[in-house]
Order: sequence, then structure tokens, then C-alpha cells
Amino acid sequence: MLTNKAYRYELDPNNIQRSSLAQHAGVARFAYNWGLEQRIARYKNNQGNDRFTNAMKQHKLLNSLKKDQFPWMYETSKCAPQEALRDLHRAFKNFYRGLKSGKKVGFPRFKRRGVRDSFRLTGIIRFHERAIQLPRIGKVRIKEKKKSYYNGRILSVTVRRRANKWFVSVTVEENILYPQPVRGAPVGVDLGVKTLATLSDGTTFANPRALGRRLRKLRQLSKNLSRKKKGSKNREKAKLRLAKMYLQIFNVRQDTLHKLTTYLAKSHSKVVIEDLNVSWMLKNRRLARAIADVAFHEFRRQLEYKCQWYGSELVVVSRTFPSSKMCSRCGHRKKELSLSEREYHCEQCGLEIDRDLNAALNLVAVSLPETLNACGEEVRLLTDLENLQRAASMKQEPNIIPDSMSRNV
Repeated sequence: MLTNKAYRYELDPNNIQRSSLAQHAGVARFAYNWGLEQRIARYKNNQGNDRFTNAMKQHKLLNSLKKDQFPWMYETSKCAPQEALRDLHRAFKNFYRGLKSGKKVGFPRFKRRGVRDSFRLTGIIRFHERAIQLPRIGKVRIKEKKKSYYNGRILSVTVRRRANKWFVSVTVEENILYPQPVRGAPVGVDLGVKTLATLSDGTTFANPRALGRRLRKLRQLSKNLSRKKKGSKNREKAKLRLAKMYLQIFNVRQDTLHKLTTYLAKSHSKVVIEDLNVSWMLKNRRLARAIADVAFHEFRRQLEYKCQWYGSELVVVSRTFPSSKMCSRCGHRKKELSLSEREYHCEQCGLEIDRDLNAALNLVAVSLPETLNACGEEVRLLTDLENLQRAASMKQEPNIIPDSMSRNV
């Protein structure tokens, strides 16, 4: 089957190439802002269908003005402004689609210099030994050495600057074989803040706290930046140190999520998670920072496409399912369960089990087959989970992290 994949590498450009990369990013930013300004003016001055335009019409108009008004744009590839106008058109489509569907999608905003500098290129793009050849830029060295940098047909490349480092993301169309179904047992995954993930087999994954552990240093760097004089070189140095810290936080979080989601998709035939209402959870001012640090949405996004790649099934349980309040042995439901109660105590059957483990057992039970008892009532088949519940009732400590994930924290 055909699928699109992206490979991300860090570039090692020289000073001339750095200037060329920055120039391409500036042209893309100028084209985006120019197109946004034209669209706003066109909407205010015209009526009917004449108020709207598209990326192709705007690109033709920009080419007609390039020779007289913007001759400096000829120094860069034509793809940079063209792809920027396409991004602008896509942003407007998402905005209007959000208005129709009722979703909150912001109006496109003007881009600032030095904030998410990036551009996209198409055309002839080739990989060489530890280098990539980009249009109008030439061969740029890649820090990572690999035998094969991609498999398939290159569609485009996106170059982005973060913390004064340049990264290239190569979008490739690959024809991969349909994956064989994974033979591992189904597993329920309960996400949390204190523990990143608790599986129904007793395995737990520690939360790396990418932001929490670096919050003190982050505050010091932010305070140091605020005390520098605007426009000075010392302020630019302080800004770079702060950007590097944010990049480190991003890398730690992404590395942990990628390792966890890959392990789940490759090891279990069915992965059961809960449809969390993250926007509602972030309204808790005491836990908002910790919840955002875990990145629940990014975890689900990665798990969705990796389950398709490796042949496992992803089951998303409704957010109304009482996974934490229901007993995993008898099905008794509690009316109230505070966040401070880390142990689940069932008043009906006397089960004592970890709160997160109980929720994970309830999630995996949803995916198990159901049968009928003599009275005609539905009964869940939890025979595969009896041993784990017995161990949990004896307060045995579960495994922390498997050997393949030992570098996760």
C-alpha cells in the first residue's frame, strides 16, 4: 500500500549555505505575509465571489510583480514563495471549514522574523553520501551518516530553523507491504501524569517530565533574557540559550513518546486507549502544566499511524466510560473517586488494586469477547487477567520498564 512518511535530519551547513537558507526562509515569510495582506484587502474592497482567491492566482500575480518590485526574489528558488502561498490557502480553508463545523480555528496571522523560520522545496532533490542536494542551495552536509536516508519517491522537503540549527524533513511516498497482524496479547493503556502510562499487564512507564525537571533552569534563562537590552548582542545570545533549552525539552518528550508508541504497536495485537478530553483537562490550573507536559494528543496521533504500519489494532474507548470508577473484578461503580485516591478499594468484592492498573484492566476488558450467564446477563471474560489481579491484590510491585525501553527516561 502507498503511504507517506517523513524523515527528519539535522543539517550542517557552512556560512554561505546558512545565509542562503535564511534567505529562502525570508522569501517564504514575505510571500506568506504578502498573500495574507492581499486577501484581507480583497475581502474588504470587493463583494460576492470576487472577495476570494486561491494560491495559483496569487502566485501568478506575484510573478508579474517580481521583476519590477521584488527583483531580489530571483536569488532564491521559485518553490519557496509558491509553497508558502499554498500553505496560506490551506490555512484559509481550515479557517472556513472551522466556521462551518463549529470548531475553533484561528484566522491566519502574519509571520514574524525568527519565529518558526521554514520553507518547503520541490523539484530535483537528491541524497548523496552524508549530504542532500537542494534546489538553488546545492549540497548541504547532513550530520547523521546512514546507508539509506529514505525509501521511495521524494515528494518535497521542508527546511526549518530551531535554536539556530537547521533541520530538513523529507516527505517520501513509499509502497509498503500490508503488515502481518501482531500476535501479542491485547493491552489496555491508562495515561497519567505521575506515571506516563500504565499497561494492563502491570508494566509502567515513568514520566520523563521534560518540562517539569527543567522548569527552574527555564525560569532563570527567561529572567536573564528579560534583563538584556533590546537590540544588543547579549540579548541575542540569551535568546539562543533559551531556544536551545526549549529544543531540548521538545526532543526529550518526542523521544519518549516515539519509543513508547513503537513498543505498543509492535508488541500487542490490540491497543486500547481512552478518548481523553484534553481541552477540558487543561482547565485545571493546578495540573494544566503537567498535563501539557505529557502531550496526550501527540501520544494518540503517533499511535494511530504506527498501528497501521505494524499491523496492530487501535481501539479508542468513549470518554464517558468509567474506567477509573469501575471495579475490574466485579464491575461495581463508585459514585465519586478523587484524584488523591491512588489505590482503588471496592466495597462490594473487596478488591484492592492500583488506581491506574484498575483503569487499564477495564480498558482491555472492553476489547475482550462477551458471553451470557444463566440469567441472560452479559459477563466479561477476564480469565486472562485473573493472575494479574491476584498479584495486584498481594501488592506485588509491577515491572517498571522493559529492557527494550530502558533508555526511555
